[in-house]
Amino acid sequence: MSDQNPNTDNFSFIEDVLSQMQPITLEEMNAVKLMNRTDSKYLTNKQTLRKMAQYWEPLFFVQDINGLRRARYTTLYFDTPDAVTYTIHHNQHLRRQKIRQRHYLDTGTIFIEVKNKINTGRTKKKRIEIPESAWGDLYNHEEMAEFLRQKVWVTDQPLLPRLQNYFQRVTLVNKARTERITIDSGIRFHNAVSNIDADVSDLVIVEVKQDGNKPSDFKELLLNARVQQRGLSKYCLGMLLTDENIKYNRFKDKVRFVSKLIDKELVIKSE
Repeated sequence: MSDQNPNTDNFSFIEDVLSQMQPITLEEMNAVKLMNRTDSKYLTNKQTLRKMAQYWEPLFFVQDINGLRRARYTTLYFDTPDAVTYTIHHNQHLRRQKIRQRHYLDTGTIFIEVKNKINTGRTKKKRIEIPESAWGDLYNHEEMAEFLRQKVWVTDQPLLPRLQNYFQRVTLVNKARTERITIDSGIRFHNAVSNIDADVSDLVIVEVKQDGNKPSDFKELLLNARVQQRGLSKYCLGMLLTDENIKYNRFKDKVRFVSKLIDKELVIKSE
């Protein structure tokens, strides 16, 4: 998969909306501390996003980094040959872990991240910045290898590149600075093992992070648009669509839901 922006952009309409919104810098974003945070995920499509976006300007700031209000990301997930991190998620273990490298394409910054889901349902993420030369390999950079030795508990097996995704993200903050919203779109996948690609670029994944004691402006918009809370891991979705050798039963309904949502037939490769 190329790390570059595709020539066609199904979400170009959003640029007009974002350009009218009041910006917030990354430094100001980092000052938004949500001490009693709850996270909620939602799935929708570009048509619904277009309708919701007309209400954003008076309610939210948009994150602006060097004049850019839609950030381009690519993420490379690592797993074992038998896909243990995927399988643990599929089997609904409350305690699970994902290991990934994330490249912020507009700034050139790259991180290695270990993402932990704990028994309470909370997600905790640890990461360090790494050089571009470390992209795609976990073990030839000593600082990164030591970081993984300290943080990875899910397996003792070597971790190999498994799935890469590409997407664009808009980040909003409400005017009261009590909630942050990430909106991911243009999602595509490439499987490093099977060499299969998949495109769900019309899918929109929204995550609302809010102070648990405060009302949510964005959840009100979602409610009015009849978008119900529903979570989905980009890693799991990408694996389902590109890997012929994984378990899939517990995710079949979610793939059908996404297929209907974006009006595109999606095929689980291992069926």
